[in-house]
This record gives sequence, structure tokens and C-alpha cells, in this order.
Amino acid sequence: MKYLEIRRAVLDAILESRTLGLIHGTSGNVSMRCGDETAAAITPSGIPYDGMKPEDISVVGISGGEWLDGPFKPSSETPMHTAIYRARADVAAIVHTHSLYATVMSMRPCPLDAATVPSCAYFPIQVVPFALPGSAELADLASRVIGLGHDAILLRNHGLIAVGADMASALACAVYTEECAQVNYYAELIGYKNYIPEEQAEKIREAVKGGKAV
Repeated sequence: MKYLEIRRAVLDAILESRTLGLIHGTSGNVSMRCGDETAAAITPSGIPYDGMKPEDISVVGISGGEWLDGPFKPSSETPMHTAIYRARADVAAIVHTHSLYATVMSMRPCPLDAATVPSCAYFPIQVVPFALPGSAELADLASRVIGLGHDAILLRNHGLIAVGADMASALACAVYTEECAQVNYYAELIGYKNYIPEEQAEKIREAVKGGKAV
């Protein structure tokens, strides 16, 4: 089967996302750029993940989002995933979740504050205005911000998008962005405002991008 290993990586990532509590039911979606870079494997639309096999993962064209392979219709968010791949040649994997705290904090009009050291690797984490899920408008809004070099964004009233050079990086980005949103939420409840200063957050981000551990 074509792209079997990449399809397996997508399935493993969506199952791990569920185990980590980042998704519930059939919400959220995961994709990975295929080796030839003209196609991507993506979770199918509305299909329960329990019992899913690698061959059930859909394959779509990156240039236009066309359905190329797989028994089930690709995720309704295929336009957003493929638009991000077109905007960022360095992105090989995308994790989109409806995780609780990212969704709650996306309702504010401002970026997430740098509340945790790991999340500084993705600083700043912007909020994208609301647009209908699966729409060309949402695809344009999300890909435009990620195209500027952001690895994590919040989608207003919707969830988060995390990207990476490989699946492990994209999944880690989703985990630490949700953690940052959770810390932001509780910090606001107790009125705590002593976040990591912007200049220090930038230094951490640059260190991580340079391959240094923090």
C-alpha cells in the first residue's frame, strides 16, 4: 500500500492525541506530508478512531486538496491542512485539536501569554478570528499566520493548530500549547500576571530553534 508508514504515523498520532485528552470522539484531525511532497495523509471525516487501520487514513493532494486514496472521505479540514503545507515547505505534520483550555482561551482577542518555558518555543501564540470550520476563509486565515513562521495558533471558539518538521514535533507543540493555555486560564482566575517577559520568551524560542535544550 502506498504511504503505509505515513498513514500509520497519522493514525498513531490521532490515537495518542485522544489518550492525552487533546481530542474527544471524532473531533480534531491530524495530517502528515507524504515523502514526495505532493500529497498528504490525513484522518478521515467522522469515522471513529477505535478499530481504524492505517489503510483507512485518507490521502489528499497538497496543491488542491483532492481526494487521492483511502476508503473514507478526508477530514473536512483538508483545505486548512493543505493550505498550511503550501504556505510552509518546512512543515511536515499538522495536529489540530479541540482541546478544552486552548478553546476557552481562544475566546479572548489577545495572544496567549508566555506562561510556561516549553511553550516559549512557539511564542507568540496568536488567535485567528473565527471562520466556519472547513471553509476556505479559515484555511486562508490559519495558513496566513502560520506562514509567517508561527508553529502554534489558536482558532477562535474552535481549538488549536500545531505544526512541526515531523509528527513528534507537531504533537509536542499541541501538548505544550494546551498546557500553556491551561496555565493561562488558572493564572487569570487568581489574578496572576507575572508571565515570562517577551524578550526572555524570544530568547528561549531562538535557543530551541537553534537546537539547544531549555
